[in-house]
Amino acid sequence: MRSPKSSAPEQLGLGFEAEPGLVAGVDEAGRGPLAGPVVAAAVILDELKPIRGLADSKVLSPKRRDRLYDEVLARALCVSVGQAGVDEIDRLNILQATLLAMRRAVEGLRLLPRLVLVDGNQVPVLKVQVSAIVRGDATVPAISAASIVAKVVRDRQCLELHRRFPDYGFDGHKGYPTPEHLDVLRRLGPCPEHRRSFAPVRRCLDRT
Repeated sequence: MRSPKSSAPEQLGLGFEAEPGLVAGVDEAGRGPLAGPVVAAAVILDELKPIRGLADSKVLSPKRRDRLYDEVLARALCVSVGQAGVDEIDRLNILQATLLAMRRAVEGLRLLPRLVLVDGNQVPVLKVQVSAIVRGDATVPAISAASIVAKVVRDRQCLELHRRFPDYGFDGHKGYPTPEHLDVLRRLGPCPEHRRSFAPVRRCLDRT
């Protein structure tokens, strides 16, 4: 039986000095919304089972994201999802909650990566080497895969929020501060899944 391998960092063209070994990509979904958890995914791809069409989840249609999500789950060496809930976001702030979700995702991997590549310019504290890649979701396939997994998981959570709180329209705006969302927030006030530390939600609370 072959042992699973991923591309060495130098093969990724990113200039890292780490020894060859498994490389995990990490990305998040849900930093900007006013409600719901922030979700992170960690993905270790299988170089023998390449996935065509991986890209930043934000540029993909929902149908294509769903298809690639299924393909990532079927073909990647391992996938893990972590999240931080509304209470943690309000207590820690959104950046620290995002890093916590990322750490949980990496720690949930069934295989230990030698290197973790994170989209953006901030990284969680990990027991393995970790590096930030600005626009990594568009340039590093493992991060693209993670962005797709995180986005699909969070969008499906928003559908569940819509079933619980149908008046707020979470199935449409996914928690982002659209005019429609802000209008219903002003009229109805926040639901239990709104982030109290975010300014638009806090302003509604201040008026009550």
